[in-house]
Formats: sequence, structure tokens, C-alpha cells
Amino acid sequence: MITWLERWQIPLYLVALGVGAVFGLGAPSAAPGLEQAINPVLMVLLYATFLGVPLTRLGRALRDGRFLAGLLVLNFAIVPVVVYGLSRFVADDQALLLGVLLVLLTPCIDYVIVFSGLAGSAHDMLLAAAPLLMLMQMLLLPAYLGLFMGPSLFEVLDVAPFLEAFLLLIVTPLALAAITQYLAARSASARKVMDAMESLMVPLMMATLSVVVASQIDAVRADLSSLLKVIPLYVAFLVVMVPLGIIISRVFSQDVPGTRAVVFSGATRNSLVVLPLALALPDPFALVAVVVVTQTLVELVGMVTYVRLVPRLIPHHPLPAP
Repeated sequence: MITWLERWQIPLYLVALGVGAVFGLGAPSAAPGLEQAINPVLMVLLYATFLGVPLTRLGRALRDGRFLAGLLVLNFAIVPVVVYGLSRFVADDQALLLGVLLVLLTPCIDYVIVFSGLAGSAHDMLLAAAPLLMLMQMLLLPAYLGLFMGPSLFEVLDVAPFLEAFLLLIVTPLALAAITQYLAARSASARKVMDAMESLMVPLMMATLSVVVASQIDAVRADLSSLLKVIPLYVAFLVVMVPLGIIISRVFSQDVPGTRAVVFSGATRNSLVVLPLALALPDPFALVAVVVVTQTLVELVGMVTYVRLVPRLIPHHPLPAP
């Protein structure tokens, strides 16, 4: 069964997206409850993901200065330039502009590890870099928002959701995974837990995709006329970040797994972490949360595509000359 699930995981993820969309549109009253389930489901998924990465390798990953430098340059120097250019298309609408900036300026620290691992990337190095990426976006996001929108924006922003998301989505599952790995070396029952979680990776990813889509799809439908302006921007971002990620990886002399990891990091955004921040905004910015959610839906489809596309664009062996 595990082999079958892994073989057909991409079609299964597409099915999960479809099931979530159908359920969310058919039972919109369930959206608030499903929204509350996003973080718990994501925590379990990340716990299973972290279990699959030997945490003893994290120290080595953190010592790879060129990989970390490439991530930082791509996410905090190149991406802001791209985002500024794309955001000019919605600069006349403050809510759309804030939503686009909020989500595209923040690199992903959670399910990027899962998707990049499926594509054969150095996902252990992304895991090691997650705290650094989170810290850097917390420090630099206010600066970029102030630069692109003006300093008056800070009167309506609250950073508390960032801290809460970091503790829930990174620190907690990572600590539990470390404890489980430690016990597994000494206990057969802990080893069985690790084996069970490994076998549940595909179903957990399917559950996460379904819950996220089902909880938000009706809100997206309700504001679709406004959101049609940002969907092309999100698609364009996913497209342009592939060559940019490859270029930065070559500049910093990354191997194939490292290059794939850099590409995924540059393309995936922290939508599930910034969503609580968007939901905490006052009424004039109510549309911001839906703008963030729309990016989530576009990106989930994009990541399913990336899992198949990136290994072909960045193969382990050079492609034959035409």
C-alpha cells in the first residue's frame, strides 16, 4: 500500500484538491471549523516530515554557508524586486496590494520541506534553514512593507501571529520529532511510531490539501471578481522563480539537491503562517486574508506541478545535447 501511495501521490494530491474544493463549495458553513483544523493537520504533517530527516544532519546543513547565502539572497534580495514589479499591477487597491506583498515577501518554512523532499531536494537543509528564514522575514517584512506601502501601515499590523505560528508549526513538531528519534534508538515502540508516520505521509499531505482548500474555497468564490487581478500575478511568480532559483544556485555552486531546494524555497511562500496576521487586520483590509488564501490555492497546484517539473529541469545527470 505504501509503495502504491508513493507511486500515485501526484494524482492523489490533485484528487485531494478537488475533493476539498467540492466539499468547501457544497458545505460553506463548515469553513470556520475547517479553518481551525489547518494548524493541527499541518503540525502532524510536519512532525511526520521532520521524523524522516535525521536531525543529526542539521548541524552539517547549517554549516553550509553557500547554501544559506543562496537562500538569503534569493528570498530577501531577488524576491522583493520581483514582488515589487508584480505588485504594481494592483497598486491602486490597498487591500489587494497588502495581500500580495504580505504573502509573496515571506518565504515558506513548513510544507516546502514536504514538497521539496518529494522532488529529491536537500529538504534537510531547508529544515535547518527554517528558523533563520523565519527570523529574517520577521525582521525584514516590516521594512519592505513600509518601503512599498508607507509607514502608516504599521498602525494596523500585529506580529504576534508570526510568533505563534513559529512555535506551533516549527518548534513544536521539530522538538517532538527530535524526542521520537532519540527514543527510537532505544525503544521498539518509538521505532514503530516512526514507521507508522512514514507510511502516513501521503495521506497526511492529502488531508492537509483538502482541509486548506475546503476551508477557504467559498471565500475565494465570493470575491472572485477582485481576486482575478491577483491570480495571474501568483502564476507569474511561480513561473519566474524557477529560472531565478537555478541562476542563484549556480552562482553559489550548489549541487542538484541543493539547487532543487533553492528553487522550491524561492517559489513557495508562507501563506499559512501569514494568514493569521491577515485575519487580524481591521475591516478595511478584510479582503487581505482572501488574497493570501488565493495564493495558497494557486501555490498548492503549483507545487504539485513543481514536484514533477523541477526534477526534469534539474536532472541528476546532464541532459543529452540535441
